[in-house]
Amino acid sequence: MKTSIVFLLCISVFPGFSKGRVVREDETGFAECNVFFSGQVPPEGFTEPFHVKICQQYNKEPRFATLYSTKDKIPLYSAFKFTKPAQSEEENWLVEPQIDDPENDLHEMVHEADIGGTVANLGANQALTSDYVGSGYERGLLNPSLLNEEDFQVATYTLTNAVPLSPALSKSWHRDIGKVVEQALIPHCSKMDHLYLLAGAVPSSVQVKGKVSVPESLWLAACCDAPEGWSLGLVKKTNDESSLADLTVRELEKQLLPGVHLFKGNCGKDKQSQKKREAVLQAVSQIRSGEQVGTNNNEESKESSLVRRLAGIIATPFIKLLELLIYIFVELVKFVFYFLWLVIKRVVGTILGGVCSLWNGVVSYLKAISMVLISIPCDVGRVIINIFLGFLQIVQDVMSLTYRILSIPVGFVLHLAAFPYHSICAIPSVLKDMATGIMGTFSLVIDATATVLHGFYYLAWHILKRFVPKGSSGD
Repeated sequence: MKTSIVFLLCISVFPGFSKGRVVREDETGFAECNVFFSGQVPPEGFTEPFHVKICQQYNKEPRFATLYSTKDKIPLYSAFKFTKPAQSEEENWLVEPQIDDPENDLHEMVHEADIGGTVANLGANQALTSDYVGSGYERGLLNPSLLNEEDFQVATYTLTNAVPLSPALSKSWHRDIGKVVEQALIPHCSKMDHLYLLAGAVPSSVQVKGKVSVPESLWLAACCDAPEGWSLGLVKKTNDESSLADLTVRELEKQLLPGVHLFKGNCGKDKQSQKKREAVLQAVSQIRSGEQVGTNNNEESKESSLVRRLAGIIATPFIKLLELLIYIFVELVKFVFYFLWLVIKRVVGTILGGVCSLWNGVVSYLKAISMVLISIPCDVGRVIINIFLGFLQIVQDVMSLTYRILSIPVGFVLHLAAFPYHSICAIPSVLKDMATGIMGTFSLVIDATATVLHGFYYLAWHILKRFVPKGSSGD
């Protein structure tokens, strides 16, 4: 998706920025940062609940104002004034503590490295340096540091003033803003402190690491709120970094949210000087063509302009080629370092894996040895206990046997011992008794036989006596 950078030069006011805290857009504002807006009235139409007003303070002084989107994690615009440019300082990025932790006691921007866990939910509502690392995007400043001096310049390096930009686009953005402000806007505003600048971004659906929205377009609003004032809009397309196309404020407002008005009273539109606006457009045109704009606005000769344009046309391919070679070299160096990092990571991982495996093996071996050594005394003790228990069992059995032996009656023992004697002595008596029994049996048989015969004889006698006649007995 092709995106574009939009520069709008118009005047705006912003009531609602308060020292030491951030508030929602629909809440009443504060006065500390109102100095950065003409008429002290902010742009209208930014009413979403995730729009947060920030009065950017550093060293207890307001430096500029920002409307921040906690949904997209980028600023929607920053309002500032031009100050005497200072020498470029080292980037030392700041964060706004109260965006993530409204109850925090830190009442102004602080260095991200110095927070040290004192802010709850850090990064929940704002971008952090870690969100940009390795993403291919730079932290592009809406309020460029090159247009500020000393503490103002330090204050611009806050992540609530930064949006994700490619390195080439970030460089082009800061370069063109610097030239437009210093060579076109300042010379044509009779009162420099009445020149109000408003730089903003339009979020897109593209996000860095699924968190920070990449701008669809960037815009700069400026207004000279002075006699013979003016307002102006410029568009810079990302597919042609050398182009600058002007547009009106109204045209720019249509590219933003519905109902947006970037300045109150159209920056005094009824009192604007068309001549001044044309002079500003001419200066911007010279910047667009790569010329150096003079403060006296003297028109250069056509031949000199043609030569410079021709030189620019000839030099542009070589410059682009040089930039491409530098970019390729940087990417190649990054690739080499990344490859070395992967190799080192793999080697170190392999070594650590081997060391861990060896350590686990040693620990397992020592554990097994320890268990065996611990079990030896246990086994010896168990054997000794078993021997002792066996001995006790033997003693118990002996005692039990002794008790049973001792419990046998003495008479029984004596009778048992006299049994053979009595048995032998009883043999003659037994034989005598047997003989007596035999003789008695024989005598009994003889007596029985005699008795039977006597009975038969008696029976026969009576029968004969009954049936034989008595007379015959006399013969």
